[in-house]
Amino acid sequence: MKVAVLISGRGSNLRSLLEVAAQPGYPAEIVTVIANRPGAGGLDHAAAFGVSHQTIDHKDFPDRTAFETALTAALKAAGAEMICLAGFMRVLSSGFVRQWQDRIINIHPSLLPLFPGLDTHARALAAGVKLHGCSVHFVNEAVDGGAIIGQAAVPVLGGDDPDKLAARVLKAEHRLYPYCLRLLAEGRIRLIAGRVAIEADPDPGHSLLNPAPPA
Repeated sequence: MKVAVLISGRGSNLRSLLEVAAQPGYPAEIVTVIANRPGAGGLDHAAAFGVSHQTIDHKDFPDRTAFETALTAALKAAGAEMICLAGFMRVLSSGFVRQWQDRIINIHPSLLPLFPGLDTHARALAAGVKLHGCSVHFVNEAVDGGAIIGQAAVPVLGGDDPDKLAARVLKAEHRLYPYCLRLLAEGRIRLIAGRVAIEADPDPGHSLLNPAPPA
């Protein structure tokens, strides 16, 4: 599967995808990395792995339609079959999402449907949840509202602030995103009535409790 990754910043999730995609037998190839902000740190990761990369600055265009037209042209030129959003801080239009229907995925730093949007870690702490985490989901026309492919949970600890919690979640993101992309590239993901079904998942799953019961 030929994959394009869209970024806006440092690209830590991009790097995790690049590292796994470089391994023999991984079923997805990252064919291009596109940033909407000049100087985005993630472009350096793409260069280090020898992956084609470019900047399409949204500020260079008169409106979102013109920006997305240029973005689409670059994606098609690269032969992209799937788009991974990795810290891409632009809301995509309904027209763009429809054009790439079921071919855009995103990673979000919360256990959706809890805490869509921004400031997820501060909001999780304010809500007093005991488990927080991240979600990989298909992108639809609702912000962070698409069908969930996979989730990873981490405990919320007593001394957490938003930065500490974010760092713990980010480690989970770096494992979850490449795994979910693998499932897609292997053809093991099906969308049925707006929900994701995973075929022949070898991991039966396990429970995560917080606080943990005594041994």
